[in-house]
Amino acid sequence: MNCHHIATWLLGGLLATLPAGLFARSGVADPPVSAKTPETVVLLHGLGRASDAMDSIAKRLRKAGYEVIGIDYPSRKLPENALLALIRHRVISCCAYKRRVHFVGHSLGGLLIRGLLESRPLNNLGRVVLLGTPNHGSELADRLKAADLEWVNVIAGPTALRLGTDANSFPNRLKAPYYEIGVIAGNRSLNPIGSWLIPGPDDGMVSIASTRLTGMSDFLIAPADHILMRYSKRIASAIIHFLRHGRFPLEDGSQ
Repeated sequence: MNCHHIATWLLGGLLATLPAGLFARSGVADPPVSAKTPETVVLLHGLGRASDAMDSIAKRLRKAGYEVIGIDYPSRKLPENALLALIRHRVISCCAYKRRVHFVGHSLGGLLIRGLLESRPLNNLGRVVLLGTPNHGSELADRLKAADLEWVNVIAGPTALRLGTDANSFPNRLKAPYYEIGVIAGNRSLNPIGSWLIPGPDDGMVSIASTRLTGMSDFLIAPADHILMRYSKRIASAIIHFLRHGRFPLEDGSQ
């Protein structure tokens, strides 16, 4: 298989799958917050997707009593620094006066959450859950970059090519978290080409080893593919449990 064919397979799998103080105060008094005010969950989708990609999780979070805000960002058009600036502005706009703000991110969305919280600590920060996030980079991104095909660069976008496993990649430049964070990894794959290129157990796009994060509060391996984990009732329940308790439920269902 030549570089062109490899890049075609990889890009197809990638795009099919991946879809000071709290905030600057303006002098306006905070709206009243009470124990009855719902906590907020901000959702960030993955590469090549939009906020509706997280609708299944959003529906279950709302049913559990959370206010849910999905943030759109042009994942294939801007480099990571520009994406972070855009997301920071949108988080400030939506959540400056919320009671407590949690974050849930799928794949690239998880890296952007980490980058956001590294650059801007939040006083009302709750907990964070990452789904299938390549915290140590992606071997598939390495292959895309190595193919060095102009059309791949244009379609995948600048951030996708910065998700590799080298020391200077976007994932590997992020610092360990200072906040409570749970990581969920999938161990099923509907992408045989991706799994063939990834060493060790994986979800078709990201290895389990890459999802593990120094300083994480808890870790869960779920029987799910990179795409399908967004639709998993079990994973949604695990997210809610972590947001409430700071840990995932035990495998036998006990608390």
